[in-house]
Amino acid sequence: MKLPNLDSQTIDRIIEMAWEDRTSFDAIEAQFGLLEKEVIALMRREMKESSFKMWRKRVTKRSTKHLSQREFIAGRFKSHNQKT
Repeated sequence: MKLPNLDSQTIDRIIEMAWEDRTSFDAIEAQFGLLEKEVIALMRREMKESSFKMWRKRVTKRSTKHLSQREFIAGRFKSHNQKT
């Protein structure tokens, strides 16, 4: 998969947001323009294999990573670093 050229600071922020339980893939897409599959590819590329597997296992069990699966709307945490 061809990923856009991103500087190291942006990559670090995307990885940080991807690890956060309450930050959805939709929020990452809104801020950086990366779809879920592109975030997964970025994480696979940037992380050690064992860390990626641990993250992937964790993310697949989290409904909070997908806005459509969330049980809540109000009270959504928004980081000060998040644009939208």
